[in-house]
Amino acid sequence: MSNVGEARAALSTSIHEAVRARLAQVDQHYTARRRLLVETLAAAARPLTIPEIVTATPRLPQSTIYRNLTILAEVGVAYRLPGTEDHGRYELAEELCGHHHHLVCTRCGRVDDLPASAQLERALEAAARAVIDRQGYQVTEHRFDQLGLCSSCQVP
Repeated sequence: MSNVGEARAALSTSIHEAVRARLAQVDQHYTARRRLLVETLAAAARPLTIPEIVTATPRLPQSTIYRNLTILAEVGVAYRLPGTEDHGRYELAEELCGHHHHLVCTRCGRVDDLPASAQLERALEAAARAVIDRQGYQVTEHRFDQLGLCSSCQVP
């Protein structure tokens, strides 16, 4: 197995162990259905709507997806991003998949991940520091979304 393959397998194992532990804290089990949802979110290149999750996991009823995503969100495994359309979008919590930001299309609602580069993080920190200190906040995390039009929605 390649180093990349080994790294992915280790990451996958650590994600599943973390999910199992978080569910156990609230007396819930890490069922095959929940594992499939976690794997679906982990494999996605961007946050997914419920209809997209239904399409990706056709053997799971929509009601099961809703019920299990609610539990996964309650234990901090999944995160629901508010959408610009009727559907919120779900992704794994940053502690499991890594810190990142989002590009959001204001026309169609598409959301893509924007990796958090060190340069971007330094710029955000510097821009926010004066306001944060003046307001007396202790910041524990941040979210940064860029709004605009995806390539499909841009008028030529």
